[in-house]
Amino acid sequence: QVQLVESGGGLVQAGGSLRLSCAASGRTFSMYAMAWFRQAPGKEREFVTYISWSGNTYYADSVKGRFIISRDNAKNMIYLQMNSLRPEDTAVYYCALRWGTGSTIQKEYHYWGQGTQVTVSS
Repeated sequence: QVQLVESGGGLVQAGGSLRLSCAASGRTFSMYAMAWFRQAPGKEREFVTYISWSGNTYYADSVKGRFIISRDNAKNMIYLQMNSLRPEDTAVYYCALRWGTGSTIQKEYHYWGQGTQVTVSS
């Protein structure tokens, strides 16, 4: 089993920055991809970004140029640096893990964290 725990959410003004972290523990070993998804109030959960084991990244158009995903394989951690935040970025942010390559499809991820709330005020 794998456990994922997110942290770093909070309240920030529009234009500000936040850094989310996700710690993976348990049955973790190499060759897994990790991703961030988010769910805004009243909306379905959507893909934000993923990073492969080798460091390849992919972003949703809505966050491209503002968000940066990174990982520390030695620590089994991923991070999401969120800059130039907008009110529409308000959501619960979830990290997810899947064995193999990255994917934008939620159902292809095997493990999920509990989520961390990000609120951006205007």
